[in-house]
Amino acid sequence: MSNYGKAFALMRDAAAGPWRDYTRHAFVEGMKDGTLPREAFLHYLRQDYVFLIHFSRAWALAVVKSETHEEMLAASRTVNGLISEEMKLHIGICAAEGISQAELFATPERHENLAYTRFVLEAGYSGDLLDLLAALVPCVMGYGEIGTRLSVEATSGTYRGWIDTYAGEDYQGACVAVGELLDQALTRRIGADFQGSPRWDRLCQTFRKATELEVDFWQMGLTP
Repeated sequence: MSNYGKAFALMRDAAAGPWRDYTRHAFVEGMKDGTLPREAFLHYLRQDYVFLIHFSRAWALAVVKSETHEEMLAASRTVNGLISEEMKLHIGICAAEGISQAELFATPERHENLAYTRFVLEAGYSGDLLDLLAALVPCVMGYGEIGTRLSVEATSGTYRGWIDTYAGEDYQGACVAVGELLDQALTRRIGADFQGSPRWDRLCQTFRKATELEVDFWQMGLTP
């Protein structure tokens, strides 16, 4: 099991059922053994590119919600990683399939995508950095855990490029950094005993809902 910080581990354990459904979804297992249809993967990738546009905006909002220079640096590094690295993966794979970056950007947004991205943004607009992070971390850490597991368990090289991106040192380092940001932000705003705060249950509920929306996103990927 990954070590992305104390708070993340507690939130993941509190959402154990949805977390399992998310990280071991049929879409993920199809990437593991290579049985996922290419059409489904490209459909997902186009939607995920649109998702990352909004996800980058949400992480930029984390800069706005920060209270320290260290928090601002951590959030801005994540924005840069999303825009400069992760979206580049999508552009490259789609370009090889004859899908241009302009076509990617113009991809019509599926309602599952709309529901998830606006949920995350609303968490940030109406709350503070903690509310926003609780909605953001399931995506970041989930892909980290999926990439790590598939890098060991994959029996097919069909989706090795995707797997290697999320299992790679750069992405894993980003997961650790986000976990540290979450722990430090909780301690700063609530205290070291943040689990005893009245806010903790609500933050865990936000984490759980974002995880459930990740499940819906994978399911959307299976239905081009």
